[in-house]
Amino acid sequence: MSKVFDKIRKRFSAEFVFNKALFFSAICTMFLLIATFVTLLIESLPSIKKFGLKFISGKTWDPVANEFGALPFIAGTLLTSFIAVIIAMVFSIAIAIFLGEYFRKGIFSTFISSMIELLAGIPSVIYGFWGLFILVPVVREIEIKFNIAPFGIGIATASIILSIMIIPYSASVAREVITLVPTDIKEAAYSLGATRYEVIRKIIVPYVRSGIFAGILLALGRALGETMAVTMVIGNSNFLPKDIFGPGNTMASIIANEFAEASGNLYVSSLVEIALLLLIITIIINMAGKYIINRMSI
Repeated sequence: MSKVFDKIRKRFSAEFVFNKALFFSAICTMFLLIATFVTLLIESLPSIKKFGLKFISGKTWDPVANEFGALPFIAGTLLTSFIAVIIAMVFSIAIAIFLGEYFRKGIFSTFISSMIELLAGIPSVIYGFWGLFILVPVVREIEIKFNIAPFGIGIATASIILSIMIIPYSASVAREVITLVPTDIKEAAYSLGATRYEVIRKIIVPYVRSGIFAGILLALGRALGETMAVTMVIGNSNFLPKDIFGPGNTMASIIANEFAEASGNLYVSSLVEIALLLLIITIIINMAGKYIINRMSI
């Protein structure tokens, strides 16, 4: 009898329960992703049947005429996200090197790190208000000086707001991976006469490039789906943006703006299809990023 209890005890040991809990969590995550995809696909079927692939290349968004195309929003989403990532990448790497290599410890380092982490926790609507009252007038003045139509709002303004919002994500990951660079490798380089700049450029950055790219990928994922702050400063124009200083719209913004007022099955279905496209774009970019990270790994 005691042997039976021993077998039961071993079978339901803490390690066994822990492993099963991890497995269950992984399965639940996968199930949620599949369920989300299937739900969006089913709800967008009327739009898919009506427009087919023309929905992706369509430039017209006219709910009155039941004519829907997603190209202006796809272009707006990709433009704002990639411009934001390019801007954020410069500052993120600089912050990560500064905190990870020059000021690892101390009050100043702790203060800067806390401020960066605080940026990640600020609600997006606050960024939107700041952009609307401070950034938009500044951008408008710059546009006037360069003889550009002074919208103030637009793709460029939304990209700047997005870049500020995603810097904490990419900077934090990059800083963590920089602190993980083995000291032996750096000391070996210093012993050969390398300067700190040379060690950073030739040892640290190549060693952690996959980690830095993973942080940038995380930031890009945040930028693709950001809604509130972008909606407040992008101009909400349902036309293909002519340049980065003109107004535009993103996939998340058009859904947030129009879903509550959408009437008619085709109108709602078209908005859901935009959400489906956003999910597919996010998955593709993440898969491409994972492939690049694997290729870059040392």
